Amino acid sequence: MAETQAKTSNLIADLRQLESLIDQVNSTLQSQRELLIRRRLAMPPTIIDSLQKLKQDFKRLEDNVLGEQTELRQLRALSEMSTRMTNSLDVDTVLQETMELVIVLTQAERGYIILKNEDSGELEFRISSEGGLMGRGMSGGDRPQISMTVVNQVIATGEPLLADNAYQDERLSSTDSIINFVLRSVLCVPLQYKGGNIGVVYVDNRLVSGIFTERELNLMMAFANTAAVAIANARMYTRAEQILAEITRVKELMDNIFSSVGSGIIAIDASDCVHTFNRAAGEILDVPPDHAVGFKVEELMKITALQLADHLALVKENDADHSLEVSAELPGRGPVALALSLSPLKDRNDMTHGVTLVMDDVTHLHEHETTISAMKRILPEGMVDQINEIANIGMGGMRREVTCLFANVRPWATLPNVAASEKLRILNQYQAVATACIHECGGIIDKYMGNEVMALFNTQLNPQMRHAQQAVECALLMRDRFIELYAAMGIDPRPHYYMIGMFTGVATLGNVGSFQRREFTALGHSINTAKRVQEHASRGSVTIGQETLDHVQRNSNGSFPYEIRRREAILGKGLSAPMPAYEVHRN
Repeated sequence: MAETQAKTSNLIADLRQLESLIDQVNSTLQSQRELLIRRRLAMPPTIIDSLQKLKQDFKRLEDNVLGEQTELRQLRALSEMSTRMTNSLDVDTVLQETMELVIVLTQAERGYIILKNEDSGELEFRISSEGGLMGRGMSGGDRPQISMTVVNQVIATGEPLLADNAYQDERLSSTDSIINFVLRSVLCVPLQYKGGNIGVVYVDNRLVSGIFTERELNLMMAFANTAAVAIANARMYTRAEQILAEITRVKELMDNIFSSVGSGIIAIDASDCVHTFNRAAGEILDVPPDHAVGFKVEELMKITALQLADHLALVKENDADHSLEVSAELPGRGPVALALSLSPLKDRNDMTHGVTLVMDDVTHLHEHETTISAMKRILPEGMVDQINEIANIGMGGMRREVTCLFANVRPWATLPNVAASEKLRILNQYQAVATACIHECGGIIDKYMGNEVMALFNTQLNPQMRHAQQAVECALLMRDRFIELYAAMGIDPRPHYYMIGMFTGVATLGNVGSFQRREFTALGHSINTAKRVQEHASRGSVTIGQETLDHVQRNSNGSFPYEIRRREAILGKGLSAPMPAYEVHRN
């Protein structure tokens, strides 16, 4: 880069030297011309004009070189800005720094990033070149003095606006803000994400006209495209954090519920004496451990009014495990429900020397039915029903072949222009349909991401040999149910709103977090690839990767009930080569 700049500087210096030589030659010719006139001789009249034209050509070449040098500097700066914005989690700080660089590159005086509030739709000044992060809405009385007419026009049309002399621009000359705020050069471009306008980038100069050209417009458009993605990602990350916080709160409630339940352990030796009686057993039966250890089991049963003699005899006789639930009226506690598991007590030589009794007080389960029902409305049903299995999965995770499905139930841009609460109500109707289809086809919902849902097939919680076909059936069922929903809502989208994609491959599944607080999830290249497939799916389509198609064909038992239409290969982040993809329909 330094070598290129040096070559450019040398070229400009050479051009300026040639211009100087032309001026010297021109001066010499002028003096010679007067001398020839005195001697009554003539000089060809085109020589002077040719020299002037040559000087003008050199000047235009110099301007072109300077312009290209400026454009190259802008492109390099844009590349660095894009890298920083896409690689940083602190989006606001990066946007502030890059916005200040944009001011320098465009020779603007001021610059702002203005966003539409996702809930209220009002405009908010997110980034300002004058005072850093502002975080103020339009309602503030001290907002920057800029042309909101220009801002509103760009947001409404989605088209950039460049005014190199705002006073004389017919589009703006009658605008009060242009007159009152003494605005001359104005450049405003839209922030567009997935077909919708989320705000604008605005720069102006109150002192100089003609500052902005098509070059600055192109620079601003490229900057806006990258900034829109960074802002949208930051918003999704914030929503994901909010959802995660809610799930964490509910799971902590579950942890508190289950941490309050302790298993009582009673070991009975070959002579029917109580050998072990832990603290939890004492709390469950309301018997101090020192009043139980060493006593005959019949005495303990008499104290607690438990009728277990026949069950203990059955375990000894069959030398096998035995489980049951009993209800009893315990002295000091009243009615309780106990889940009991009786097992032969064996030594290292597999010889039986008594009975081990493990008891759990399940009385609390009846009291918590309402709580569990509430959890099922927030957490995936499979995770609630199999919470014990989740708790027993190791922290390191397990590599396992799964099919991961991502469904965008309805893009944000297609929602009607209504209040945020009404948009949420509509979106919940679509998510309810998708959730029911996933549960009906045996999938586990990993997470909700606003208008998207992620589901897993063939995890430790829902093992399925034909998991790829289960995922395809789930997607096609969503299609049918969404059509029914459209009819019920009286709408005809044409094409349908949903965009569903899936991929089959090996992922790492397990708990993440700590021993006190953990969450079941899936990670890996196959999960990321499934998201890429969904992002490249067209509206109203079910798109699958090659691995998913192969898995369905291998496990179809000779009957393949789908119509497969090849579509263009998928390119994207994380993919080293174009990936074959297909749209699936029923025969």
